[in-house]
Amino acid sequence: MSFTLHKTDPSGARLGTLSLPHGEVQTPIFMPVGTQGSVKTLHPDELEMLGAQIILGNTYHLNLRPGEERVQAMGGLHTLMGWNKPILTDSGGFQVWSLAKLRKITEEGVRFGNHIDGAKMMLSPERSMDIQAKLGSDIAMLFDECPPYPCERKYAEKSLGYTLRWAQRCRNWIDENKPMSGDKAQLHFGIVQGSIYADLRRQCAEELAAMNFDGYAIGGVSVGEPEEEMMRAIENTIPYLPEDKPRYAMGLGTPTQLLEMIERGIDMFDCVNPTRIARHGIALTPDGPMHIKNKRWENDFSPIDPEGHPHVNRFSRAAIRHFFRAGEMLALRLLSFQNLHFYLRLMEQARCAIADGEFAAFKSSFIARYKANNIT
Repeated sequence: MSFTLHKTDPSGARLGTLSLPHGEVQTPIFMPVGTQGSVKTLHPDELEMLGAQIILGNTYHLNLRPGEERVQAMGGLHTLMGWNKPILTDSGGFQVWSLAKLRKITEEGVRFGNHIDGAKMMLSPERSMDIQAKLGSDIAMLFDECPPYPCERKYAEKSLGYTLRWAQRCRNWIDENKPMSGDKAQLHFGIVQGSIYADLRRQCAEELAAMNFDGYAIGGVSVGEPEEEMMRAIENTIPYLPEDKPRYAMGLGTPTQLLEMIERGIDMFDCVNPTRIARHGIALTPDGPMHIKNKRWENDFSPIDPEGHPHVNRFSRAAIRHFFRAGEMLALRLLSFQNLHFYLRLMEQARCAIADGEFAAFKSSFIARYKANNIT
């Protein structure tokens, strides 16, 4: 398995290919989120139709149900999801942050009262690696501790200590177990933490790079911080990551944020935003977000996005508005498809612009049109 960097645009944007056990991924890429084994409302055939190359599953949730042993028995996560292309699994480390009221962090790992029935469970670096190996994902994320925002320096230092020591334990587990080898080797990505502190971000990036993982993610962003802090965290990390390894910004973001981060050298993204806002009646278009439930679309018989996919464009704005008002599931499915297609088309356009050496111009043009927001 390998990452090939084909070109770096004058802006700093990168064009690459990530080779994985279940296929190649062209970067920059957006990864739809299937937390519990399913991208909400969509069939795997639809994910292929809209151009998805790689999707996500979550270690914490899949460990709770149906359980990694059952997933392994049925043939692995690819079989559970009905998806034959690459899958990345999060380590469960994000739940260390999101379930803060239900957990206790120690050197051993994190003890949870799980969010379903409160039953006690433990996630440690070794346990997370073992679960992900049994799930059989193409990329497994290291177990880390994601500090909150705002975060005092003392807490950030303590948290970073956990992340780096846990990373070394993950490295040891990988070296000792080698759950897959050769062309079927599972890749492992380290996660850079450090909150808003530039020196901690640098320390974490350098120490993780020295452990020689297959790729590197930037974590602890999109946890409530202002956008300028988010961008600063990226800028404080990128210079200390290997150029020949993929870079992944976790849990991001809006279309404009993605373009800003591509320009800063990020290759991979994920976010629940496209399907989440779809369930609230928001469709993404090149002219900004459209609130399809608004009365102004009641007699509009044009498609949501004339540049969009025919899978959605056979229905008018008025029809989809009606489906929402009538409580029809089709409305959620159509807008989820629309929004993920919008994100994936944006990544395709970005790749073409990088190949042509014109990413900065493309980014500027896209953002100007999108932020004009004439369509709400």
